Amino acid sequence: MLKNKTCIVTGAASGIGLIISKYFVKDGAKIVMCDINEEQLKIEADKLNAIFFLADLTQREQCKDLVDFSINKFKKIDILLNIAGMQSIAPIEEFSEDRWDLMISLMLTAPFLLTKYVWPSMKKQKWGRIINLNSIQGLIASKYKSAYVAAKHGLGGLTKAAALEGGEYGITVNSICPAYVKTPLVENQIDEQAKNHGISKDDVIRDIMLKNSAIKKLIEPSHIAEIAKFLCSDAASHITGSMLTIDGGWTAN
Repeated sequence: MLKNKTCIVTGAASGIGLIISKYFVKDGAKIVMCDINEEQLKIEADKLNAIFFLADLTQREQCKDLVDFSINKFKKIDILLNIAGMQSIAPIEEFSEDRWDLMISLMLTAPFLLTKYVWPSMKKQKWGRIINLNSIQGLIASKYKSAYVAAKHGLGGLTKAAALEGGEYGITVNSICPAYVKTPLVENQIDEQAKNHGISKDDVIRDIMLKNSAIKKLIEPSHIAEIAKFLCSDAASHITGSMLTIDGGWTAN
């Protein structure tokens, strides 16, 4: 399905970005894997025989460099997958202002810039797919996650605005909004919570992390990759501006 499609995947050295990279390469896509973790990025790109580009996406010029590099390599960009993200938890009055700037830059400004820079290529070919990894935190809020919640809500707005502009050019723009996904980052959080509360990992997942979810299981990264692939298919050509919620019933409350 993705044969000869050219893609940029950010946050590609680990977690969801890496799984998406694996699935897209397996399906025939040509990808540029981008991350800030140079050592891990090189290792994973080599395994996939993929091209990689080291970049700090909080820096505007490096977002432009990533797109320029990718277009010079492939002559076009068909798919942009904005996956890179980070988390920081603290009460508002204690939240670091520098940390706020960093998170907004990475999870809101960078997706905007990358969208802006790939837009001419997609408009020219009258086809494009932009997928933003959002979160249920882009739909609802949690305490102590002010920067993350703000960035993800903003990303939802960017998704919808870009979808309206891209429709006439065959460009679709969508957000995938999962609850907790089984990634190394989340696994570490489970270990910490189990230790802090003196309970089992299963109890952490069921009674703390997924307390509000009807399905008490973490989402597999492969599920996100499959959904991303679907959004790039002809069957999804009329899905745009959407916030696809994969949350086990969390937001049904």
